[in-house]
Amino acid sequence: MTSLEGPFREAMAQLAAGVAVITVQEERDDIGTTVSSLMSVSLEPPLVLVSIASQSYVTEVLLRRDRWAASLLADGQQAIASRFATPGRPSARLLLAGVAHHRGAHSGALIVEGGVTALEAESVQVVPAGDHTLFIGEVLGVDYVDATRAPLVRLRSRYRAVT
Repeated sequence: MTSLEGPFREAMAQLAAGVAVITVQEERDDIGTTVSSLMSVSLEPPLVLVSIASQSYVTEVLLRRDRWAASLLADGQQAIASRFATPGRPSARLLLAGVAHHRGAHSGALIVEGGVTALEAESVQVVPAGDHTLFIGEVLGVDYVDATRAPLVRLRSRYRAVT
């Protein structure tokens, strides 16, 4: 641990960030992870960026499979966020048992229903960045938008709703 790691982590915890589940369909399974590092990059073309730990299995799969989905969670979906954030988690299909979801038409990846929005993207650029890998994806489709729901955010190491 560097001398800045603790203070840097605490500093970044002060920044509220939306919570999303990134999913990708692998040949024999579905996998996913929770992120709070999804952002819009460009409107034309529509691009988003997601940052994922380089040593994760999700990164390994995303380096082989270009298409993925991002489900931006809503208040009340904290349990889903926690399931996908747990180390050594099982298949995404098992994590979504009992949760409304479907497969995206463009990516084949699992999309969580009941969030604030969901989109599908295709990676067009991959950038190594420290201990993470940045995936810049061109948006292939917006599955749904529900502006009536409060988004789930992460702030100060806790999930919170925006009221």
